[in-house]
Amino acid sequence: MPITAILWSHALAALLFAGVALTRLRDAGSALPRLTFVVALGVTALWALAVAGIGPLDLVTRVAESARNIAWLGFMFALVRRDGGAPEARPVAIIYGVVVVLVLISAGLAVSDETIGPDVVPALGTVRVLLRAMVAISALVLVNHLYSAVAPRARGDISLAVIALAAMWSVDLLLYATTYLTGSAPNDLIAGRGVVMVLAAPVFALAVQRNGDWTLQLSRTVAWQTLSFAVTLLYAVIMLAATSAIAAFGGDNARVLQTAFVFGSTAAVLTVLSSPWVKAWAKVKVAKHLFRHRYDYRAEWTRFTDTLGKPGEGAAPLDERIVKAVADLTDSPAGLLLVPEGTGLGIGAGWNWARDGLPSAGGDEALATYLATTGRIVELDSVRSDIADPGELASVPLWMTDEPHAWALVPLVHLDRLQGAILLARPPVDRSLDWEDFDLLRIAGRQVASYLAEARAQEALSDAQRFDEFNRRFAFIMHDIKNLVSQLTLTARNAERHAHNPEFRADMIATLQDSAGRMNDLLARLSQHHSGRAEELRAVEVAPLLERVAARRRSQHPIATLSHGEAVALADPARLEQLLGHLVQNAIEASSPAEPVTIAVTAQDTRVEIDVIDKGCGMSPAFLREKLFKPFVSSKTGGFGVGAFEALQLAQAMGGTLEVTSREGEGSRFRVTLPVARDTLIGKAAAAQARPSPSC
Repeated sequence: MPITAILWSHALAALLFAGVALTRLRDAGSALPRLTFVVALGVTALWALAVAGIGPLDLVTRVAESARNIAWLGFMFALVRRDGGAPEARPVAIIYGVVVVLVLISAGLAVSDETIGPDVVPALGTVRVLLRAMVAISALVLVNHLYSAVAPRARGDISLAVIALAAMWSVDLLLYATTYLTGSAPNDLIAGRGVVMVLAAPVFALAVQRNGDWTLQLSRTVAWQTLSFAVTLLYAVIMLAATSAIAAFGGDNARVLQTAFVFGSTAAVLTVLSSPWVKAWAKVKVAKHLFRHRYDYRAEWTRFTDTLGKPGEGAAPLDERIVKAVADLTDSPAGLLLVPEGTGLGIGAGWNWARDGLPSAGGDEALATYLATTGRIVELDSVRSDIADPGELASVPLWMTDEPHAWALVPLVHLDRLQGAILLARPPVDRSLDWEDFDLLRIAGRQVASYLAEARAQEALSDAQRFDEFNRRFAFIMHDIKNLVSQLTLTARNAERHAHNPEFRADMIATLQDSAGRMNDLLARLSQHHSGRAEELRAVEVAPLLERVAARRRSQHPIATLSHGEAVALADPARLEQLLGHLVQNAIEASSPAEPVTIAVTAQDTRVEIDVIDKGCGMSPAFLREKLFKPFVSSKTGGFGVGAFEALQLAQAMGGTLEVTSREGEGSRFRVTLPVARDTLIGKAAAAQARPSPSC
């Protein structure tokens, strides 16, 4: 039954393939890929006829199968070369050539096996089967490459041909893998291969009816992967042939010799391939001779932006990442950043660059001016050979030309301003810069220059913010100093009249001590190490604090204090005292000498209200709405305009509010509202309940 299936399936396949070839023969002409397609169909028909008429294991059938494989590989290669002699197809041509060599070797082994007999060298049959399996694997890889490389809009046109080719070589792989494992070719699989070929013929007929754009866009990644696979496959074939030869002529020590050869050769190959020089040499040679462009720009730009924009944890500083990103483009093993320093360039960050022996200055004004005005990339080998531009010869410093590893100097220009320059080390495989290098480095230099400019702008903004914070503190402190000066001036004026009074002298000493303490506090607040952060909020008895604030200023102006209920607020006592000091001082300055200022505190259920009341000139609604709490705006002559603003900030920092009501000619009321310290009140209530009641 399997013999009959083999006969009829392959005979039907031969008829179908011949019919498809004849229908396409009139359109073949000399154009590719139609001609190669018709040739492949015809050779496949002859192979199927040989299997049906002579047998699947005959020498003629095996040679015809090799011819079939070469014909279909030729059709696929013709699709790859659709663009004519484009250099992008050259790496693929090498891969196809390697696979064709494998096909020819397997055909030669079939002839040798038939000529000298299978019993003379039994290993030849095994090697032949393995080679055919390798051919099937290689062909499947190339089919995948064909589908991956075709223009996306044309993949629907080529998909049927890809499916048919994949089916043909997949069944071949299954057949030869089974033959290698079992030692013989199963008739069932041979018959199954015939059925697959019968189904593949109409699929090819449908595929050829589609006349879409089969132009291919070669992918460097796919080409490199396929080339690597081809080299690995060739290495495996060489190793297989060598071990077979050792087995044939090695005698009793064949197994030991095979093991030593495999391990030794593998170690040698891995050592050679792991060398950075070999990798760089292969990359340069393949890119130079097999591709139109040296660089895969999408991959290079992705790596470039990832190095700059995705530093990750523990990454190097931005300056060092910038050097590495540019150096990676040309495979330079090191780089050095030159930064603006005065009118010239100084030595900045480096990546893998030995800093021993570097000069203190990277370049003088002539180099900085030349790079900024021209934006040209300096090839140092041209400078060493005295064939460079006269401007380069005059501006490049001597230490760069004396450094043998220095290769190129890339200016970093942003908005016509020189942000620096990157000195690149010579790559492992020395070469001259070409137009691609100049274009890519020029674009990369502009990009990293923008990164440097942005980083320096951020640093300048941070410095400006620190200065702004310092100025803000200084403005508040100047306001406090003005209040202290007013207090000390009044004390000095009264001392002329009351110096003989002991009570006045005691009060004056207390005032001076208080002023000195407040000045020390001001200096601490002005210090750059002062965080400006308030202490932790705690329960504060407000009435005694109001009395202290009033006592300090009663020598200046009459001040009355009122307390309604036991007021315990949740506040920072130092900040609350500072807040009230601002409000009281403003009230004193707004009042006439005879009109007292009143400070009143009222305890509510959930809040404590502190009022500072004066009967001075008052403020207009427009001033209250638009200017009162704006910094540096004052209604008083010579005022700094920061007292009310800082008072509002202090109240808000303690979780409170500051409200004001005022009428022109009648006076103003500033009300500070703070949360009540509930824990303190609850503790006092509990203590009162715990006291024993008096006995009757």
